[in-house]
Amino acid sequence: MKQFFKFMFASMLGTILTFIIFLFIMMGIIASVLSFSKEELVPVPDNCILHLKFDEPILDRSSKNPISLYDFSSMSLKEKLGLNDILKNIEKAKSDPKIRGIYLNLSIIPSGFATIEEIRNSLIEFKESGKFIISYSNSYTQGAYYLASVSDKVFLNPNGFIFFKGLNAQVTFFKGALNKLDIEPQIIRQGKYKSAIEPFIKEKLSEANQEQLQMLVNSFWNNVLEAISTSRNIPIGELNLLADNLSLRSADDALKHNFVDDLLYKDELIDAIHTLLSIPKSKEIQSISIEDYNFAPTILPKKKYTRNKIAVIYALGTILQGKGDDGTIGSERLSRTIREARENKDVKAIVLRVNSPGGDFLASEIIWREVKLARNEKPLIVSMGDVAASGGYMISSPATKILADPTTLTGSIGAFGIIPNFQKFLNNLGITFDNVKTNKNSDFFNLVEPLTEFQKSLLDREIERIYKQFVKQVAEDRNMTIEQVNDIGQGRIWSGTDALEIGLIDEFGGLEKAIQTAADLAELDNYRIISLPKQKDPLVQLMEDLMGGGTSTLIESELGNNYKYYEYLKTMSQMKGVHLRMPYEIEVY
Repeated sequence: MKQFFKFMFASMLGTILTFIIFLFIMMGIIASVLSFSKEELVPVPDNCILHLKFDEPILDRSSKNPISLYDFSSMSLKEKLGLNDILKNIEKAKSDPKIRGIYLNLSIIPSGFATIEEIRNSLIEFKESGKFIISYSNSYTQGAYYLASVSDKVFLNPNGFIFFKGLNAQVTFFKGALNKLDIEPQIIRQGKYKSAIEPFIKEKLSEANQEQLQMLVNSFWNNVLEAISTSRNIPIGELNLLADNLSLRSADDALKHNFVDDLLYKDELIDAIHTLLSIPKSKEIQSISIEDYNFAPTILPKKKYTRNKIAVIYALGTILQGKGDDGTIGSERLSRTIREARENKDVKAIVLRVNSPGGDFLASEIIWREVKLARNEKPLIVSMGDVAASGGYMISSPATKILADPTTLTGSIGAFGIIPNFQKFLNNLGITFDNVKTNKNSDFFNLVEPLTEFQKSLLDREIERIYKQFVKQVAEDRNMTIEQVNDIGQGRIWSGTDALEIGLIDEFGGLEKAIQTAADLAELDNYRIISLPKQKDPLVQLMEDLMGGGTSTLIESELGNNYKYYEYLKTMSQMKGVHLRMPYEIEVY
């Protein structure tokens, strides 16, 4: 009995201590949110350098979710800017007399090439001001160097290196694991390139999938090579030879082949910056991070107040039925947002920013309908991000104009259905099932027994019907014939470069160009931008997260780069019915 009370009180003490620690953490987060939400203006010193560092994934839109912004190591909220605010602040710095130049502190940029390309293009425009851009790193990945190459001077640590080896597209396959677990994925698809289901039924790439992926990485790589060749004055043939032979094995190699301008230690870099700023070495260098600069006063000339608005609507993530959130596209939430923008007389044009691999067919079709209705009443420009494919392309196709980057991944016009059969897996665990039914197919969509041939044929016809509808809608939206769309469809994915040639997009350009295009079509000289859907107040979001809504955010912070595998399996396990989806698990690096 004595031991019982001893363990009981020890357990109670542990629970109380855990609760107290949790309480203090929550108080810290709430206090941080309250102070963070003040958004006080940050002064910019004279003769200042804007410091850019992109070592975390860049979302299209800045997040206001306190859990995702909270840094547990420093017990404070850390501003993480989305692409929208990064571009805005680079533009602001271009005209800011207090900003002398930009310092790119780069190593790894865990974002897609289209995102990097938009930032790179913004930096090219910044250079038109005559201000300098320099970059420095201990080592550059290919994505980081692609961005750094735009700099006036590229510096590298004398013992550093540059990863320059060409692009590799890697797909993860789960067939072997499913076989060992005795789980049968029952697949029905339309389109010979519809490879989103291949990881569940194959152990390597099909010939068709290998063909499309080879074209995709070649297109991406050619775009990267052309940009680096232009910036660094290195012939494309030489760049490919260097990549083939892994010739940049050391910092000396990088200097020899003109990838960098000098090899510097950090103290030597600081001396070089003093020289650029024309200040004595004894004087401290003034710099400001882009996160802090986001709260700096705007120096652009103020426009006269106007009621005219351009609505920038963000469609980010997998397309699902229901409300969705800032990381997923809920048909209910997004369709309502588009409808409200259409009905708002002050909104003269709409920019729909799409960054989605697709998802649920019905959800995609609901959103497609609202996009089409809006397009009929006012200019609606689609701006594609890293990926806008399958269902992501469906919701884009009715637009007045579609803009994308050369390294955008789009297309994937196809359809598939997946119904897992867990019967053998559960039987192996000693779990069996029995049933009675009123009709012959009352057990349709039963996950613990295989589909009958009749049920398979029924699903096959439904998938075929949906694919034909998808093709017909794209043909009408893009002024193409059904035969033309079918030829470039079949579930095939395309780079932005190829998509322009075959008519899936209208021109190259990022978010800023899409906004300007919308303004031109609406004949607006003076307008305000509103970002939609409206984001929740940080305190409201925090309370929802604490009630269980922030589980994924916490898992992501724990798993880090491996979170993508968890997210993929979670999404696939939630699939119901017919999906318009691209194989977004492809990793290009």
